Amino acid sequence: MSGILDGKRILVAGVTMDSSIGFAAAKYAQEQGATVLISNFGRALGITRRIAKRLPSEPPVLELDVTDDEHLAGLADQVREHLGEGAGLDGVVHSIAYGNPETLLGGKFLTGPWPDVAQALQVSAYSLMSLTQACRPLMGPGASVVGLTFDATVAWPAYDWMGVAKAGLESTSRYLARNLGEEGIRVNLVSAGPLRTLAAKAIPGFSDLEDMWTTRAPLGWDNADHEPTAKAICALLSDLFPATTGEIVHVDGGFHATGA
Repeated sequence: MSGILDGKRILVAGVTMDSSIGFAAAKYAQEQGATVLISNFGRALGITRRIAKRLPSEPPVLELDVTDDEHLAGLADQVREHLGEGAGLDGVVHSIAYGNPETLLGGKFLTGPWPDVAQALQVSAYSLMSLTQACRPLMGPGASVVGLTFDATVAWPAYDWMGVAKAGLESTSRYLARNLGEEGIRVNLVSAGPLRTLAAKAIPGFSDLEDMWTTRAPLGWDNADHEPTAKAICALLSDLFPATTGEIVHVDGGFHATGA
């Protein structure tokens, strides 16, 4: 039985733990026939290499810090080293975000220092452009870039400067879609409801967000089930949405459509 990603080559950037959305996306992509590469950097790289063994097929693990110009400049060569000279990418998943929880989250919006805010914006928003640009020599018509957001149209409790960073990410995705459309490259985001990930645990007061979903999501919401989000990511990576770009697909049990 063929999968929706048969024969496609996908880079999932930002896989740390097996509880991450990136891990779930990599797993489902493999199950759907894709050849997958994953990445991380620094102290987390060793963890990623161990976690990679838990995927259906152990993928190559690339070292990639999206704030390091040398890493970005060498990314295409790293990919070709594993996929073969002349090989390209059919899809890229941007599963990368960071904001210092001690200074930017949990009610610290009015006191967030600029250096930490700047870091959050670079890692969480600007990096969608820098990662896409680094992969651009490997991509052609039909390629797809998919990022992950948390609805930035409203102000959430506790999310503070990460909400601003996600707003920047959403705008960045639209401008990328506008600029890369003529090359046939699609850029979309998936907006997931609150999921129990390593990043979520670092947000003070994140349980307040989770509690909202239990009563307001029309379809209900399981914050431990990453598969619906992974399926949406892989659908956007596939050829099933050939004329969709600049879009934000909500995978949140319908929460975004409800009022109080």
